Amino acid sequence: MSPRLMTSLLGTLLLSFLILFSPLCAALKFDIPSHPHGQHNHHERCIRNFVGHDTLVVVTATVSGHKGDGQQVNMHIKDAVGNDYGRPRDVVGETRMAFTSHADAAFDVCFENILNSHHAIMNPTRHVELDIEIGADARDWSAIQAAEKLKPVETELRRIEELVGEIVTEMEYLRTREQKLRDTNESTNERVKWFAFMTMGMLVGLGAWQVVYLRAYFRSKHLI
Repeated sequence: MSPRLMTSLLGTLLLSFLILFSPLCAALKFDIPSHPHGQHNHHERCIRNFVGHDTLVVVTATVSGHKGDGQQVNMHIKDAVGNDYGRPRDVVGETRMAFTSHADAAFDVCFENILNSHHAIMNPTRHVELDIEIGADARDWSAIQAAEKLKPVETELRRIEELVGEIVTEMEYLRTREQKLRDTNESTNERVKWFAFMTMGMLVGLGAWQVVYLRAYFRSKHLI
């Protein structure tokens, strides 16, 4: 096989892997209206995602407007088990935050827009573009390529390898969770079965006792 053909086949294979395993990422865009101070907790907007334990997460938020325009956008990154990953305040422009998750749990990226101006503002809103990268997608592959002196193809194969590893880890987590749920279901069914048997035994015993008691009562009254 000629070197040119081998190069073409390698490029085709790499492109196929990129199509299969590269996530279709797009920033989430939305508007968040401002509210007077004291009411923003009721108008907080949160975006939720799930992340595994000890996983790198990079949150990039681009907020329109400028400081001093009468609006203040605050961020809050937290997870469902009580871990707090940051509270950037008065966010304007691009803000980038990176953290490593402490548990297998869902995490929220919340935004609040507080109206600080005492003057009337027509339609006070801020536009937000949010991009969340998790795991291999969150790593700086350009820096890794430069530090380890990797070729572009080697860098892409390294990234794909980590993506596949994350998929395998996620499948293993789902399998373990399914096993726990199945064990819980079987244990519950076993307890329900024995409870049903005990209830039936109690009913049969109660019926037998009633028959004996009524027979003794009627005999004492000389009715039978």
